[in-house]
Amino acid sequence: MLFFLIMFVIGTDTFLISPLIPTLQSRFGVSTEMAGWMMGAYTLGSAVFALIAGPLSDGWDRKKVMLVGLTCFAISTCLCGFAVDFWPMCLFRFLAGVSAAFTAPQVWAAIPTLFPPAKISKALGVAYAGLAVSQALGVPIGSLLAASNWSHPFWAIGIFSLLLAVVAFFAVPSMKPHQLQDIKPSILKRYVPLLTSGKARGTFLAYFFVHLGSSAAFAFLGKWMADRFHLSIAEAGYVIIFLGLGNLLGSLCSPYVIKALNQFRTMTVGMLIIIAAYILLPYVSSVFVVKGAYFLIFAILGILFPLMVGLLNSLNPTIRGTISSLATSTMNAATTLGAWMAGMLYSVFNGYYAIGIFTGICLACSLLVFISSGVLSTHAKKAEPKTEPVA
Repeated sequence: MLFFLIMFVIGTDTFLISPLIPTLQSRFGVSTEMAGWMMGAYTLGSAVFALIAGPLSDGWDRKKVMLVGLTCFAISTCLCGFAVDFWPMCLFRFLAGVSAAFTAPQVWAAIPTLFPPAKISKALGVAYAGLAVSQALGVPIGSLLAASNWSHPFWAIGIFSLLLAVVAFFAVPSMKPHQLQDIKPSILKRYVPLLTSGKARGTFLAYFFVHLGSSAAFAFLGKWMADRFHLSIAEAGYVIIFLGLGNLLGSLCSPYVIKALNQFRTMTVGMLIIIAAYILLPYVSSVFVVKGAYFLIFAILGILFPLMVGLLNSLNPTIRGTISSLATSTMNAATTLGAWMAGMLYSVFNGYYAIGIFTGICLACSLLVFISSGVLSTHAKKAEPKTEPVA
């Protein structure tokens, strides 16, 4: 449950900015293109430092890394609520992203260490569900808190994260490295098996494309709903509930869907459906249809992301922490670029439809690269993901 809650607060903080963008843009007096950096600064910090956080933490006590990361995350998130201008907000968001880069990988790496083999899959599923629930409940709750004051959700997340750090101090045992630090390979050498593998490069590129497209669509969802349907922050939060519920449902059903079909069919059919949905969504005139469409999109993404995670982890099971770091960095780099692209497209083309087309193109590229890399199995018996989430 502790790991579930840690991933819940990190997930909530990651996506909280989206429904707040119209309010913060007006408060700080920044353009639409610049507003996306309030989300991009967080993911940029996480993307850059995730590359070193995982390999470094392999040589340290994971409990200490988790405690320091979670405490810094709590402080930097609280500081966001005190930001008086655009650039201080971006700085605090960047620091929160850096802290998250050191915290989240410890959760994925700690579970195989602390749980017996028979319970690892279930524990990983519970932790992954924290991310889905953060969209279903965390972001809408944050939106409701922001309806009275935009600072309240940042303070709430920060204080709750600090309490989790206190609980972790007493509840989580030490997890010291099994090898001596002086015989461990350098950070760069840990990435060599992935960088020299064509299949690995293709899989990570496909993973980048899927996050690039989906993050671009999500970054300005709140602004589009405010412009298109004149929704308030609280009302936009209610719409996001459907995203989280769909994601949660999809993640719970993922193993069964993949087993019934296979990796190739699940990926192909799922991607084609959400590509069509994203392209058509900007032309929808009913907010109820938008809720249904996003429920469907995120239910399918909830099925596909565990599959992608399994594909990444199957590349080289002996360097789990390094794969986790590179996957987290890839995801956040794509989210940073996606938020920037979304702001530019929304401003230049004065609407959400260009973002829908951009997302569709990114997802189509992801599907093509997944297929061409040869990582997808066409046999149902190999379809279940074997190891834990990495992002």
